Amino acid sequence: MADLTLTFDNGPDAETTPLVLDVLARRGIRATFFVVGERLAAPGGHALAAAAHAAGHWIGNHTWTHSGPLGTRDGAALAEQEIGRTQTEIGALAHPHRLFRPQGGGGALGPHLFRSRDVAFLKAQRMSCVLWNAIPGDWKDPDGWVDRALAQIDAQSWTLLVLHDLPTGAMRHLDAFLDQVAARNVRLQQDFPPDCMPLVDGVVVRPINDCVTDAPKE
Repeated sequence: MADLTLTFDNGPDAETTPLVLDVLARRGIRATFFVVGERLAAPGGHALAAAAHAAGHWIGNHTWTHSGPLGTRDGAALAEQEIGRTQTEIGALAHPHRLFRPQGGGGALGPHLFRSRDVAFLKAQRMSCVLWNAIPGDWKDPDGWVDRALAQIDAQSWTLLVLHDLPTGAMRHLDAFLDQVAARNVRLQQDFPPDCMPLVDGVVVRPINDCVTDAPKE
C-alpha cells in the first residue's frame, strides 16, 4: 500500500485555508501547513493557523517573506530575519520538532535552498528541515495539477506532496483529488518520509550538503 502525506505551503489565506480545512475535516485527514510569516502576522492570519492547529494539523515555518530561496540571497542576518522571526510569530502553535521548509523557487531541490549560515541557524535552534518528493504545480496550473499529483503518488511508495492554500482556485479540486486517492487505496498519514527530513531537532540525520550552495566539497 502506498502512503501519502499532505502539506500546504504559503498560507494562511482568508479565502482558501478555510476551504482546505473543511475538506480535510470532513475526511478526517490531518496535514501540515507551512506558513509564511508575513501572512501569519496579517489580520486574521493567526486565527486561521490556530484553527488548523486546533483541528490537529501541524504548523511549520516557511520563511517570513517567501521572496526567494535562501541559498540565492545575501545577508548575514537573513536566517534570523526569515526563519527566526517566523518561528517567533508561530509561537505556541509550533510543532515540537520546530518544522521548517525552505522555499524551492518552483519546487526544485538543490544547492539553491540554503547557505551554510541557514543550516547553522537551524542547528542552533534545534529545528527540523522538511523537504518534499512531489510538486504537482498547483499554483501555476490550478486545473491540471490533479493528474500530475496522482502520477507522482503512483510512482513511489511514500509521497510527500506540496500543495498551496492560496487563492488560485486550485483547491477547488482538492475534494475530487482525494476521491481519486481513496480509490487507489492510498494510506493518508501525517508523518513525513524519513528521506525528506535531512535535519531533525538540529541534528543532521541524512546528507544535506547537496542543498547548500556554499557547502564544503567532499
